[in-house]
Amino acid sequence: MNRDEFLTLALRNPVNAAIIEELAAFDLPDAWLVSGCLVQTAWNVLTGRTVDYGIADYDVFYFDADTSWEAEDAVIHALHARLGHHGVKIEARNQARVHLWYPGKHGLPYPPLTRAIDGINRFLTRNTQIGVRCAGGDFDVYAPHGFDDVARLIVRPNRAPNFSAANYGAKAARWKALWPELTVIAAE
Repeated sequence: MNRDEFLTLALRNPVNAAIIEELAAFDLPDAWLVSGCLVQTAWNVLTGRTVDYGIADYDVFYFDADTSWEAEDAVIHALHARLGHHGVKIEARNQARVHLWYPGKHGLPYPPLTRAIDGINRFLTRNTQIGVRCAGGDFDVYAPHGFDDVARLIVRPNRAPNFSAANYGAKAARWKALWPELTVIAAE
């Protein structure tokens, strides 16, 4: 699967398309729609399910130098006001501030990031290391490992500094229950 084929599948979910369009209009700094909602839409199309099957939430990453909770909360509320009519859970997170709360929540180190895609690089699974945004009318797709695992329905661990075998196992088990066609590579 190439970039354009992946994008065609991911955009079959109208919520993905609406969020990407709204992020471009909202002019949120370094903003991306990321992870599961994109990949799971592709899985759903490939396995003949409805495009939104099994999608728990839609993750938005952005990078803003204002690391206050108040600034992030304002973005969360603004996105809800703009996209709430879709009836889905949208999780917006300022990647500039993740290092402030991640160690306390997960008990793992999380060095500060310098851009939103650094957060994508730290996902638990390689197949979800994907982000899409619209820049200047064109789609920008970030996928450091390509799309082969998505096309082949493979879940593979990503050994980022914050990797947790337990968290990976829980995520993979949830996905395997929803998409039994998946091949899950053990965390070892």
